[in-house]
Amino acid sequence: MREINNNNRPDDEPTTIGSGSVVVVPGHGGVSSSTSGLSFYTPPCPDQVLENVLENVLHFLTCRRDRNSVSLVCKSWYRAEALTRSDLFVGNCYAVGPARATDRFKRVRSAVIKGKPRFADFGLTPFNWGAHSTPWLSGFGQAYPWLEKIHLKRMSVTDSDLELISKSFSSLKELTLVCCEAFGTNGLAILASKCRQLRVLDLFEDEVNDDEVDWISGFPESGTCLESLSFECIDFPINFNALEKLLTRSPNLKKLRVNRSVSIDQLYRLLVRAPQLTHLGTGSFSPPEIWDPSQNLDYRAAFAACKSLVCLSGFREITPLFLSVIHPVCANLTSLNFSYANINAEELKSVICHCHNLQIFWVLDTVGDEGLQAVASTCKDLKELRVFPIDAREDSEGFVSEVGLLAISEGCRKLESILYFCQRMTNAAVIAMSKNCQDLVVFRLCIMGRHRPDHITNEPMDEGFGAIVMNCKKLTRLAVSGLLTDKAFAYIGEYGKLVRTLSVAFAGDTDMALKSVLEGCPKLLKLEVRDSPFGDSVLRAALPHLYNMRFLWISACRLTLPACRQIAREMPQSVVEVFSNRMEAVDDKEEFVDTCYIYRSLDGPRTDAPEYVRIL
Repeated sequence: MREINNNNRPDDEPTTIGSGSVVVVPGHGGVSSSTSGLSFYTPPCPDQVLENVLENVLHFLTCRRDRNSVSLVCKSWYRAEALTRSDLFVGNCYAVGPARATDRFKRVRSAVIKGKPRFADFGLTPFNWGAHSTPWLSGFGQAYPWLEKIHLKRMSVTDSDLELISKSFSSLKELTLVCCEAFGTNGLAILASKCRQLRVLDLFEDEVNDDEVDWISGFPESGTCLESLSFECIDFPINFNALEKLLTRSPNLKKLRVNRSVSIDQLYRLLVRAPQLTHLGTGSFSPPEIWDPSQNLDYRAAFAACKSLVCLSGFREITPLFLSVIHPVCANLTSLNFSYANINAEELKSVICHCHNLQIFWVLDTVGDEGLQAVASTCKDLKELRVFPIDAREDSEGFVSEVGLLAISEGCRKLESILYFCQRMTNAAVIAMSKNCQDLVVFRLCIMGRHRPDHITNEPMDEGFGAIVMNCKKLTRLAVSGLLTDKAFAYIGEYGKLVRTLSVAFAGDTDMALKSVLEGCPKLLKLEVRDSPFGDSVLRAALPHLYNMRFLWISACRLTLPACRQIAREMPQSVVEVFSNRMEAVDDKEEFVDTCYIYRSLDGPRTDAPEYVRIL
């Protein structure tokens, strides 16, 4: 584990063993007791020695799944694991309460909390649904004042929450907010000015309010500890002069991702002041509205001076004319994100031909199959590919097809993760990928449109997805779509023994499909289903398996309120929520439930549900 500062370190406190008053003295082989002011030494009992040894061993166990398994061995191991856990991960903020978490784990230095389910990213969770961070931050402030790292995802974070963070955690070094909402520049200004040890402030895909407050100027004037600063998601201008000065007094800054208000001329000035950057978000990557070419800024030289640059993102409102300026760093890049860059195949090829070491690549589908063929011929070490649609409507034409997927499968044999949006696909291309890329851990194929078959044979996509689960033995995450019959889900149930997350959209035939999955996938933790013809019997089939699952999400299917009520009665340890995306209360007279969200909770139903969320 990494070195940590001893200031306020909870590990310096004696470790309580059992329920008695005897304590283990740090660095001492025995037990110290005191009676009437007299101190004496007694040899440790075998159980205490075993627990001391176990604690020292568990410090080296970092995988949370392994730690969870260890805690189930016996009470002694349960206690030792809790006392040595420094990283807390809560996958659902409503599955357990802050008090229960802080009562068990006493020495946490890093916390990751997730709120809304993933389908919230698709607008399927209404506004003000919940996932408030305040209870967690308040609880942590009392239990872990030494907390160094906070990572919140899909949660409601207000300016008051950011102020609470700045007051409660004097040693805070990292704050990452992903897909969060409800805060603004006023809260960021307070955070920047109060958290003097802050090394990381990363904002990804957040909705940030413009309070017309200059938050960049809030960072300390005497120098900062900043190593990473990311604010690509902020949609309004920032104080560029303040940002430029901030870079000057932040010699340790390695990662900088700016927003679209930063022009390429301003980016040049930033690169000159921070050539040590390893990760860069370029901003708009276009000239300012009033551009003076006579300045003759050597953008290419500025990039060439960044010898350590390995990751590039941004490129919002891109002017393709400037793509050539990044050529000097392309050979070193391991990650390139063009997911906001509206470029075509020729423009992509001018860059990608230099990126022989690329391992992660995100791109818009505007590059077409031809662009993906260029990626396949150059990026032989590619491990992750994401192809996003520029137009997500079901009736759009789309730019990529099975041709691009086939090329990637043939050229990028080391691929481990793929997200691919398209309008048409064939079984042959998916089968080829299953044979050529057998190290796949994540396979998400999103065929936009409802129930679309193999566009050449007009057959269901059963054999393609069946081949993926048969041949890719490491697969843990799968997203299916298109015309699928029960046969495809039977394949998943038979061969997807490691699948932990399954997403189903616009697919399925009968309720038997999901029954096969639930009965055949012992590792399944998260099941997300939308716009599919599944009914009440799916819930009854899920009943024996819900205890081991993190959640079940079903929306726009054929679930009825009585069936949801039955699950709530038979699974008292689970919470069953039903609601409508229209933010209207569920009516008993409605035939079908719009959305049903089921999850296990140790603390029972939540108390902050809005009126339109009905907890059964």
